[in-house]
Amino acid sequence: MDEVLSQNEIDALLSAITSGEMNAEELKKEEQEKKVRVYDFKRALRFSKDQIRSISRIHENYARMLTTFFSSQLRSYVNITVTSVDQVPYEEFIRSIPKMTVLNVYSVAPLDGNLIMEVNPNIAYALLDRILGGKGNTINKSDSLTEIEKLLLSQIFEKAVGTLQEAWSSVIEIDPVLEEFEENPQFLRMVAPNETVVVVSLTTAIGETTGMINICIPHIILEPIIPKLSAHYWMQKTKTTRDNQAFTKMSKNLIQAEVELKTILGETTISINDFLKFDKDNIIALDQKIDSPLKLAVNNEPKFYVQPGKFKKRMSVQILEEINGVNEDDE
Repeated sequence: MDEVLSQNEIDALLSAITSGEMNAEELKKEEQEKKVRVYDFKRALRFSKDQIRSISRIHENYARMLTTFFSSQLRSYVNITVTSVDQVPYEEFIRSIPKMTVLNVYSVAPLDGNLIMEVNPNIAYALLDRILGGKGNTINKSDSLTEIEKLLLSQIFEKAVGTLQEAWSSVIEIDPVLEEFEENPQFLRMVAPNETVVVVSLTTAIGETTGMINICIPHIILEPIIPKLSAHYWMQKTKTTRDNQAFTKMSKNLIQAEVELKTILGETTISINDFLKFDKDNIIALDQKIDSPLKLAVNNEPKFYVQPGKFKKRMSVQILEEINGVNEDDE
């Protein structure tokens, strides 16, 4: 795709040509010359921008649900947002994370392979502190986690699998299971070092502590569902057929719903001064004419023109016509 210039860049280019700093003929020659773009085969891009946007959309929803989950579990302020979605070699992802960190490895049946959730130590220790009754402060800790700390963290991330399942349900029904809990990324050999993975980075704040949660998704997981990550699939999915069973149930419930009917005999507007002067036997003139139809309101919304009368010795009204659009003024 050709590079699109911003308005400021266009103005600067025109100004340089006008002032003589740049020669238009030289620009034409450069445009005619064949340009060579450097391509790194070790970092082959296997996902289109459209597919990356779909993955980003899924995880934006996931970030919102994970925020709600952690907020309810920790009873503390939590905010999680998607910062970036990139495709990189697996080896580069492993090198980019700390030597000692928290790594949750999930299987996502029926898809093959495992995905990794890397939780920055700052966030992991803040989670621990909050679970144990603290304020959610992080701890400068160089040694590994204790068995109790590992158990507490693995339990909360096991509970969080429901949010991952729900976020991906728009594309495929998965059954995430926490398979491993590691601290050293060097022990993880899930795919080949040069295998392309998608890394979703989530900026996470727990109380006053901030850090990153990175989700690493190997290409082998996404390969069967790549067609579903295109914009065409999302557009097709929006054209869903009506669920007749749900429609029938909703219609039945609506039919049984009760509404309030009122017949408005007339209205008028007076001043506070006149209201204060009211006395017994005073008469209030309404805006309604005797020979004009009344209005029937359904839940305080005027819906029909009616005329009053009696039916089986009870006060009644007869519907004349429906009120369409803006209420009409009485003649």
